[in-house]
Amino acid sequence: MTWLPEEWSHPVHVPMGRDHHLRPLRATDLDLATAAVSSSRVRLWSIYGRAWGWPPAGLTREQELVELTRAEAEIAAHESFDYGLFDRDETALLGCVHLDPTPKTGADADISWWVVDALVGSELEALLATFVPTWVAAEWPLARPRYVGRDLTWDDWLDLPEDVPPLP
Repeated sequence: MTWLPEEWSHPVHVPMGRDHHLRPLRATDLDLATAAVSSSRVRLWSIYGRAWGWPPAGLTREQELVELTRAEAEIAAHESFDYGLFDRDETALLGCVHLDPTPKTGADADISWWVVDALVGSELEALLATFVPTWVAAEWPLARPRYVGRDLTWDDWLDLPEDVPPLP
């Protein structure tokens, strides 16, 4: 059994107002993703580095392509989901939303998001912070989503015990 119902289909285009939308990341987003992550690498490392080891210093296009290819395959298999935040014409990747099954106790999914440095403190960042929990509640078959970096800090998340399934 997977963490999501087999008959469920993930959203493929999620409007956020008139000028922005979320959609699953693809390997073909390489140039936009490389620019977004590179422009915000130090801050992203301060958020995700200890937990995920990402994004590494000196991130190359080849490494980013591996990450995007992995993400695209995991989305297709419903293993985890990385959604890009795009402008209307998809000329820029402005951030990402990550939805993952959790290895930790207390939730059925760990959800986090980020925007590029240029948008920190912006109306779009505030919209994303309001939008994501509402979207997840309305569209995702999750009973106990956890918003890491919002509900609890990444350090507190790292300190949570691993979720050990019961023995058969």
